[in-house]
Amino acid sequence: MKIRKQNRTLAFVRHAAPTFLISLRLQSLYPLYKPFQSLPLSWPPILRFSDRAAVFSFSPISLGPSLPSQMASKVKIGINGFGRIGRLVARVALQSDDVELVAVNDPFITTDYMTYMFKYDTVHGSWKHSELKVKDSKTLLFGEKEVTVFGCRNPEEIPWGEVGAEYVVESTGVFTDKDKAAAHLKVINDRFGIVEGLMTTVHSITATQKTVDGPSAKDWRGGRAASFNIIPSSTGAAKAVGKVLPSLNGKITGMAFRVPTVDVSVVDLTVRIEKEASYDDIKAAIKEESEGKLKGILGYTEDDLVSTDFVGDSRSSIFDAKAGIALNKNFIKLVTWYDNEWGYSNRVVDLLRHIKVVSK
Repeated sequence: MKIRKQNRTLAFVRHAAPTFLISLRLQSLYPLYKPFQSLPLSWPPILRFSDRAAVFSFSPISLGPSLPSQMASKVKIGINGFGRIGRLVARVALQSDDVELVAVNDPFITTDYMTYMFKYDTVHGSWKHSELKVKDSKTLLFGEKEVTVFGCRNPEEIPWGEVGAEYVVESTGVFTDKDKAAAHLKVINDRFGIVEGLMTTVHSITATQKTVDGPSAKDWRGGRAASFNIIPSSTGAAKAVGKVLPSLNGKITGMAFRVPTVDVSVVDLTVRIEKEASYDDIKAAIKEESEGKLKGILGYTEDDLVSTDFVGDSRSSIFDAKAGIALNKNFIKLVTWYDNEWGYSNRVVDLLRHIKVVSK
């Protein structure tokens, strides 16, 4: 990821401050804050979501929890790219009392088509929280709330400052995050210590896949029809684990299978642990954390659920207690579900809230 090049795409440069790299690939609220003191800060800060990480800039004051009560005013955001993730982040923001969507930029679709795509979603259903209509070619109305629409192809020309956007979510040409194992993985590592592990992600179809067989120079398997195949694929989740949880760097690796479902994915994580523990001990530890400091991020279920039961679940990782198994007290398999669209979009908005607090 070329951070310098990305920062140069911003138009409003006001002051210099450290730039921080946060891995959102795992949707964890335990990020690794790594300062790059030599890089400039552009304004407004921009969150760029790719297959590997999210990059944003801000001036840190503290690293305390991001609580809405700590914010004197709403977080004002802009969204660059009104595709799959852009629309879902907008849905989360518009349902939040402490986040205000002020503008959207997308040069490839009209306001009429934006309205249609936002209102009707095959996976997550129709928008029912406020009336949505087009005021004019540059304005959408969500109830009485006006959202400005830009159509700039060059990011440097987007006038975010005119609408008061404090942060910009960059979601052009990106679908979603892939692997989210960090929440329960952190619990296991903290309580029992992870020696090493392998993860397999069974991932639903994404927009980058082919509807029919087509050319794919870098990944021949990836060029096969998504709706008719289970497709083995590589994953960069192992690198992301090392960024989020440095003590696990080099201890976790894995791969993915793309399967013909439209949403919700599952992580099959097999680990060898340092401290002996029964599977019941593991379940109890995860359940405790899911009801404590990781409530709303890590879930726990003993119900006999399938993938569609997790559509619309905003939690990052839901541990399936019945699906896991232990070979012995040091070798266990853990299974967790996640909505790779809605859960991810909620973590994006959580990150915006966090940046608002720590940048005061």
